[in-house]
This record gives sequence, structure tokens and C-alpha cells, in this order.
Amino acid sequence: MAIVVNVDVMMARRKMSLTELAEKVDITMANLSILKTGKAKAIRFSTLEAICAALDCQPGDILEYVPDQVETSGTA
Repeated sequence: MAIVVNVDVMMARRKMSLTELAEKVDITMANLSILKTGKAKAIRFSTLEAICAALDCQPGDILEYVPDQVETSGTA
């Protein structure tokens, strides 16, 4: 996975529960859980904006790019 969602990290830093964030963002617990566990394939900018507002953070605090490991063989 190249994009890691760190919403759980920001929730912990803000001492906010999944239920509280879901209510503030007006998103279902199921969809928020999908984001939190990193199983989401996409996120709407409006949802990202609402999460950032609720957690008082920047999108870069929630989304992180992690390059995939490139396997190299030992032969040249």
C-alpha cells in the first residue's frame, strides 16, 4: 500500500473516540472504521476536509505516502 491513512493516530493525539469523530464529521461508523483500518480505496475531499476540521489538523497529518518495497535480485 502506497498511501497510509493515519486517522487513528490523530484521533489518539486529540483523545477523540471513533463515535465522537463520526458524529462531528457526519460519517457512518462503518465508513470511518474502513478509513481507520486503511481499507479505504478513496476519500472525498469534503470528507477529508471535515475530518481535518474535527481533528484540527492538516491532510498531511492524516495521509502519508509510503513507497512500495522494490525487490532487487542479487544477480547482475
